[in-house]
Amino acid sequence: MGSLFRSEEMCLAQMFLQSGSAYDCISELGEMGLVEFRDLNPSVNLFQRKFVTEIKRCEEMERILGYLLREIKRADIPLPEGEVNPIAPQPKHILVIMEQLQRLEVELSEVTRNKEKLQKNLLELTEYTHMLRITRNFVHRSTEREPLHAQHEEFSFLEDSMMEYTSMQRLGAKLGFISGLIQRVKIEAFERMLWRVCKGYTILSYSEIDEYLEDPDTGEPTKSVVFLVSYWGEQIGQKVKKICDCYHCHVYPYPNSNEERNDVVEGLRTRIQDLHTVLHRTEDYLRQVLNKASESVYTWVIQVKKMKAIYYILNLCSFDVTNKCLIAEVWCPVNDLSTLRRALEEGSRKSGATVPSFVNRIPSNDTPPTLIRTNKFTSGFQSIVEAYGVGNYREVNPAPYTVVTFPFLFAVMFGDLGHGMIMALFALWMVLYEDNRKLKRTRNEIWNTFFEGRYIILMMGLFSVYTGLIYNDCFSKSLNIFGSGWNVNAMFKSGNWTWDSTLRTNAILTLDPIVPGVFNGPYPLGIDPIWNLATNRLTFLNSYKMKMSVIVGIIHMSFGVILGVFNHLHFRKKFNLYLVFLPELLFLLCLFGYLVFMIIYKWLAFSARDSQMAPSILIHFINMFLMQGDGVPPLFPGQVGLQVFLVVIALLSVPVLLLGKPVYLYFLHNGGANLMGMYRGYERVRRHSEEELSLMRAHDMEEGSVHNDLSTSREQQKEEFDFGDVFLHQSIHTIEYCLGCISNTASYLRLWALSLAHAREYHHT
Repeated sequence: MGSLFRSEEMCLAQMFLQSGSAYDCISELGEMGLVEFRDLNPSVNLFQRKFVTEIKRCEEMERILGYLLREIKRADIPLPEGEVNPIAPQPKHILVIMEQLQRLEVELSEVTRNKEKLQKNLLELTEYTHMLRITRNFVHRSTEREPLHAQHEEFSFLEDSMMEYTSMQRLGAKLGFISGLIQRVKIEAFERMLWRVCKGYTILSYSEIDEYLEDPDTGEPTKSVVFLVSYWGEQIGQKVKKICDCYHCHVYPYPNSNEERNDVVEGLRTRIQDLHTVLHRTEDYLRQVLNKASESVYTWVIQVKKMKAIYYILNLCSFDVTNKCLIAEVWCPVNDLSTLRRALEEGSRKSGATVPSFVNRIPSNDTPPTLIRTNKFTSGFQSIVEAYGVGNYREVNPAPYTVVTFPFLFAVMFGDLGHGMIMALFALWMVLYEDNRKLKRTRNEIWNTFFEGRYIILMMGLFSVYTGLIYNDCFSKSLNIFGSGWNVNAMFKSGNWTWDSTLRTNAILTLDPIVPGVFNGPYPLGIDPIWNLATNRLTFLNSYKMKMSVIVGIIHMSFGVILGVFNHLHFRKKFNLYLVFLPELLFLLCLFGYLVFMIIYKWLAFSARDSQMAPSILIHFINMFLMQGDGVPPLFPGQVGLQVFLVVIALLSVPVLLLGKPVYLYFLHNGGANLMGMYRGYERVRRHSEEELSLMRAHDMEEGSVHNDLSTSREQQKEEFDFGDVFLHQSIHTIEYCLGCISNTASYLRLWALSLAHAREYHHT
């Protein structure tokens, strides 16, 4: 539980792994996810490390697996259900997996290549069939006394309606034909190009095919056009062929007679039937291969990834002088050291090593990594915190408090009982079905974002229900559960209203809470429902939510500053309490804490009877900085003097925050030798016993963490201390904090603005 509020205590450990058991030991550690490895070969190039060959082999297997997954997805074959988490295979099994994958790749590539060839041949034969059928209509138009689609005066003798196919043969070598298919979008440009290049010495006839044909380049269905070009002369024919190549036309041979045409059509029909049969068998066999591969592909993917990760870790290790032992350094949680030793023992047992691997803790001055353990509930809130930056080692973790503050601030902006219930029910449905594989593993990024944040949405919905009750707002309507505290009849009984004159002459009536019996007390829970009928409803909510946002914001910021106290105490930097924490808190509370005090004091000091005499808080707050107070009635006696005192304290806290820590550290490291000696003596006396002191020293050496302990030697601190860096860091911190107090207070007004916008939107609808 302690790691939830503060990062885990880490230590640096050195592992000695036998060469024969190193692979299994790393595999066991990887399954447990216990440690973070350090690179002991930083000067060695990645391509010169010992296990680079094995990593390349794993990358080759990843390439093959990617190819298999793409083909399985293209064939729309479902992958097996269920969680797949196999352990990393033994090194001797890697070649077996590699051989299986290569055999599958070769077989699948060959079958796919044959299928593509068959599909291409089938497409060509289909296009050839359409070409013969449509061009036959071009030729036989003469029997129907219809001219060709395009006519030119250079071939006026072709317009003879009685011209037969055999009469065309008598033209000999001078008249030629080119026929084929072209995409419909290109036919107009193709026709213009023929006319301009051939200067009218061609006749173009074309007709669109009724069905869609697959484009061999893109694989998408397209509309095609069959064309027949009649040309005169060999030179014109060469130009026509080049134009057809330029427009990627599919050109097919044109038969010389009707008998040849019929023979070709009959042969095409037979070949198309045979191709359909062979293609169906090829597709069935391809699907069998892919079905067989889909049964094991996910297992292989995970195994290859784990193998690659193991060899990557082994490349971070160094060999001893005998090359029989690998040395690794890891950061490990102190509480998991026993688990780490058991993992090494299990890895040695699986490998059958005669010499066991072992681990030792070693001291270190390096800063350990930050480890914060999370669960499925806190992981989403931890991600929100880490989006702004990961905390330093052993700092206080603000994520547990964000579990409450983040959804609450959201609910302040969108407080609605009805909307909150809808959001909470939606999140509750995701929580109840969180183990559903279809919900967890989808390719929709938006849905994955919602699903990963299901507990955040649930908390936001529940807090919206809570604030909706406080606002007494359900779909912008108030709930009159306990009865309103306002009474209209009292206005008539007191004589302020009359049934005839008041109701007839006034469209809007004002309830006066000063009149006895009109206001009987506040609503038991939330805002009185009568405000839903009032014309000044938004004006009332505007003032209420604006002040509430300021109060919530100042409390939130003050809580964040107070959390820093636990860091100062934990790292034994008590001077930060006086030189950092205290000036920060004084600056915040003397200015904006006083603003909260004025808001609450005005609520308590002024009632409905003397509300007209209540001064403006904004005017008082502005006059506080201008050191003015004349002409404005004070909230309480001695207000002007108190405000001057608070402003002076706030201004004096800025130079203390800016210069206090750097000057103190400079004096401590350069001129405070006697002070350091006295401090070390005090630390020793403060310990209860010499035994406890020695245990603490041993613990600090094993932990290897840098806590900036003042018991470190003066010479080492001189080397590590740099006044310029400390002063620059503190200057940036001071500027950010002072400006942040102002800007963040204004930013918290967004709670009021968005809440008001939400209320206005649904009020008008």
